[in-house]
Amino acid sequence: MTTDPRSSAAGGLQGARCSGCSVTVYPADDTCPRCGGPADPAALQGTGTLWTWTVQRYAPKSPPYQVPPGGFEPFALGYVELAEGVRVAAVLDVDDLDAVRIGMPLSVTAGPGVPRARPTSLSEEGS
Repeated sequence: MTTDPRSSAAGGLQGARCSGCSVTVYPADDTCPRCGGPADPAALQGTGTLWTWTVQRYAPKSPPYQVPPGGFEPFALGYVELAEGVRVAAVLDVDDLDAVRIGMPLSVTAGPGVPRARPTSLSEEGS
């Protein structure tokens, strides 16, 4: 059975940490992108804050995109800065695209395709 190199056995994010310069990366890689030294697997916390984001309001070109049965729905994409300092690109699973704010706390999970991020608290009022 093959596992996704982006997720750990526990379902969290699987990154790598360089043993030489201590840089952490996602997804995991055997080699450090900064110094070229060896990198060891590292489970990432998967929690962080929204660094930047945008809304995809138009359906991608087809193929390879396949329109879902309910039709295309706009969605948010963003970079989540994790506690380890890594920025992970993720689809933002939010109910209201207008409620998305830089700095909002998110939890990121890996799966098929692009990682997904969800708000970690429902108290997003009164910024």
